[in-house]
Amino acid sequence: MKFVCFGLFTATIAVFLLIAPLSAHHEIAAKFDTNKTVTVRGVITGIDWANPHVHIFLNVREGNATNVWAAELESPVDLQKAGWNRETLKPGDSVTVEGLPSRDGSKQTWAKTVTVAGKKVFDIPTQAAKNTAPAGPTPRWPDGQPRLGPAPGQTGYWGNPSSTIMVQTGSTVQADANGLLKNIADVDKVAPFQRWARDLFELRQKNFLKDDPMFLFCKPPGGPRQFQLPYGMQFLEERDRKRIFVLIGSGNRNWRFIYLDGRPQRGDPRGDADNPLYYGRSAGKWDGNTLVVDTKGFNESFWFSNGGLPHTAQLHLIERLTRTDSNTLKYEVTVDDPGAYTKTWTSSWNLQWIPGEELPVFYCQDNRP
Repeated sequence: MKFVCFGLFTATIAVFLLIAPLSAHHEIAAKFDTNKTVTVRGVITGIDWANPHVHIFLNVREGNATNVWAAELESPVDLQKAGWNRETLKPGDSVTVEGLPSRDGSKQTWAKTVTVAGKKVFDIPTQAAKNTAPAGPTPRWPDGQPRLGPAPGQTGYWGNPSSTIMVQTGSTVQADANGLLKNIADVDKVAPFQRWARDLFELRQKNFLKDDPMFLFCKPPGGPRQFQLPYGMQFLEERDRKRIFVLIGSGNRNWRFIYLDGRPQRGDPRGDADNPLYYGRSAGKWDGNTLVVDTKGFNESFWFSNGGLPHTAQLHLIERLTRTDSNTLKYEVTVDDPGAYTKTWTSSWNLQWIPGEELPVFYCQDNRP
């Protein structure tokens, strides 16, 4: 009998994940109606403790029928940081879930509260933990060049971006952690769009970012987006090989190379030739205490920022990375894309050093069928 039950539970997971593909740490409003609430009470039949989002499956009595509901939660990374784990609840527990109903009418909810035996569980802080330690001087290599990664004997990574949407210098707009504008009327403040790009950006925003290829298909987050994501990034500096790995904690734990050996920005005929890439081809050099990175050769199969800013294969980026002290990385980018924007424009924000931790283990495709 236990094998039959396991098979039914597995089939239930597969059905829910097939009908709800927006699961790669998606914008909540894309899948759930943030203007409504729903309360379900039922008995847990299974828990899918996997990235990008934990799911609780419930048998819920509705009239004369018992229906299966799925309650969606934050990622295991966020829940574990808040002190919860896969043993917090077990099959057979009776729970009450208050949350947001699905937009398509399916029996799913984004769980805002989960209560068992009068106790709320799976609560997480609304704000990410900040590094409150006093900043020290910028760590450096023996030759005086700034270290982008941890000092010897230490661990850590860069996170907590001061801005989660890329907007042109001089503009001020508000957006959530995924780059969804608080006020859709701010569209024209974001960037010097060509008309088609402006209309596409507005459409993506009005659709609650539901077509994001990183969310739908786990496509890599190329361009400045890798410096905006919730699980941070890290640098591995291979100075003997004159290259830097940029390791990304979100998306699908992808990485890119920044080459410092002066090689031309073109592909290898024995490998990728001149095919456009998700991360383009990056050539870097140090200008005093700032790493200047020139990148071009992008494809058009990804969103290069949170919020869905469009780009074309003409996209050319100049990134400037400056570690101003032990706790702060200043990121500046110049965007040149004559296919999507009326002029070259700039944007910048800071990232904070998260000491004593490795990059979170997050794979956007963990619970795909």
